[in-house]
Amino acid sequence: MYIASGSSVPRRDAGTTELFPRLDPVRAVDREILRLAVPAFLALVAEPMFLLSDAAIVGHLGTPELAGLGVAAVILQTVVGLCVFLAYGTTASVARHLGAGDLRAALAQGIDGMWLAVIIGAIATVGGIALTPSLVAAFDTGSEVAQHAESYLAIAFLGTIPLLLMLATTGVLRGLQDTRTPLVVAVAGNGLNIALNFLLVYGFDLGIAGSAIGSVVAQVLSAAWLVLVVVRAARRHDAPLSPDRAGIKAAAHAAVALVIRTLALRACLLVGTYAVTRVGAEATDVNVATHQIAITLWSFLAFALDAIAIAAQALTGRALGSGDVEGTRRLTRRMIQWGWGSGIVAGLVLAAVSPVIGILFTSDPEVRELLVPVLLVAALGQPVAGVVFVLDGVLIGAGDGAFLAWAGLAVLAAYAPAALFAATLPHGLVAVWVAMSVVFMGARGLLLSWRARGDRWLVTGATLAR
Repeated sequence: MYIASGSSVPRRDAGTTELFPRLDPVRAVDREILRLAVPAFLALVAEPMFLLSDAAIVGHLGTPELAGLGVAAVILQTVVGLCVFLAYGTTASVARHLGAGDLRAALAQGIDGMWLAVIIGAIATVGGIALTPSLVAAFDTGSEVAQHAESYLAIAFLGTIPLLLMLATTGVLRGLQDTRTPLVVAVAGNGLNIALNFLLVYGFDLGIAGSAIGSVVAQVLSAAWLVLVVVRAARRHDAPLSPDRAGIKAAAHAAVALVIRTLALRACLLVGTYAVTRVGAEATDVNVATHQIAITLWSFLAFALDAIAIAAQALTGRALGSGDVEGTRRLTRRMIQWGWGSGIVAGLVLAAVSPVIGILFTSDPEVRELLVPVLLVAALGQPVAGVVFVLDGVLIGAGDGAFLAWAGLAVLAAYAPAALFAATLPHGLVAVWVAMSVVFMGARGLLLSWRARGDRWLVTGATLAR
């Protein structure tokens, strides 16, 4: 097994030949899952909580400022969201080298991912600043809201490189089986973000620009912290710090499939929202508001399930890197059990709160009433969602990006017409959510389960060369 070194970077004990010992393997796997998943969950939850705090600080400036922040946030989150491969892909590749017992190569792979983050971040920063007016104009807001959005974005895009470096370094540390350091940095960095935002927005009276400045400063310091941890480990194990063209090119090539997967899944969610806007000729605002509350709650529950998927990425990559196919199979089976169990719990909780939770979000009785059946449908789909997230993590950890890309496109092809048709049915909003649970999540579950039962993804060794 692995023990922590002074820098929280794990190393392998000499003589270890199997990652999950035959002695009580279920308990051993459960310990590993919890060790990685619990800090990952807390880090995932910390981010939206602090985003809500940012909105609260800016919201007291006025409605136009809050609307401007909303537009800017959507743009920034889209850019960063499309680059999530910097975390996922790096986790898998680093974990493989770690499982193979080559910590130096693992860190070198991580450094390549960090350089890729710098390159992409530089391009996104320049492009984002240059295109800020056009990006904001695409939302067709009023001039006052657009002005606030542009003021925020012009500064916030300066934090793109730090944000992407945070993704890449987090991926490195997850691959090294360390999810605690990213948690500490997330909490400390976002706490600093809140303090700086409050000070600059109100203390120095900088308005929405102060919020952007505070966020960028917090992002720079958080990224510097994570980079320092990785660089110190790299120096300790004599891993190169300079950019390696071949390594960066390989990381970029592997990222293409994960980008396609991410785009396809995001397109599914956008199609679902569009379908909701087509439900009936009346009460469109009620449908959209209800859908927004439901998708917010669904996304929050996804954080818990995604934390287990992050553990699956790290553990699967490590097991395959060590050549332990049997251990990988056992790990996958246990992960699926965790997926079912966590999904059932999430579903029961969502169903239990469905009659009352609406009061936290709206005073509109129509929205509250409509929210109940929507949440019950979402609750029924949570067990399948739990398995989907876990298997997604397993296959990402295995480096099976090409299959995940094709699967994402197939799911989009199936879900888009189903969601649009559901919108034409009686009780259209509920029908759209049935389509989301049955077609969107169901199709993903079928494809991922089929893949997991096969052997093609079980590629062992430090690299994915076939």
